[in-house]
Amino acid sequence: MNKPAESVSPGKINSIMEGTSIEGEIRSDSNIRIDGRVKGTVHAKGRVIVGQTGVIEGEVVCHGSDIEGTVIGKVNCQDLLSLKATAKLQGDINTKKLAIEPGAVFTGNCSMGGGIVKEMDPMRLRTESAPVENKQVAR
Repeated sequence: MNKPAESVSPGKINSIMEGTSIEGEIRSDSNIRIDGRVKGTVHAKGRVIVGQTGVIEGEVVCHGSDIEGTVIGKVNCQDLLSLKATAKLQGDINTKKLAIEPGAVFTGNCSMGGGIVKEMDPMRLRTESAPVENKQVAR
């Protein structure tokens, strides 16, 4: 039986430290913090936290996420995606809720409200999402 994402390994965080580079697919049954560099896909049943020195080039699929560093690729988030003031995100977002702090940079398309979409339909994105390009939220 699957546990709800909120109760998945509470208080436990996997960590990829600064100075560490990983290529490939990462799967976590709990939360994961990335302060190093990941090129590939990150799947987490809990939260994905990207620290200020963290970089992900690829897809992120998670329950929730706090981004302070850089993400280049798709982000599929079941609940809240939070872009902190130092975040740089280039790619498409699909999330239930989105919070963007002043100073964060987001370039791409955003679809909100429906949870994770297994395969994004480009036509649906064009009609349901307002494209956001090269926008920077001023502090």
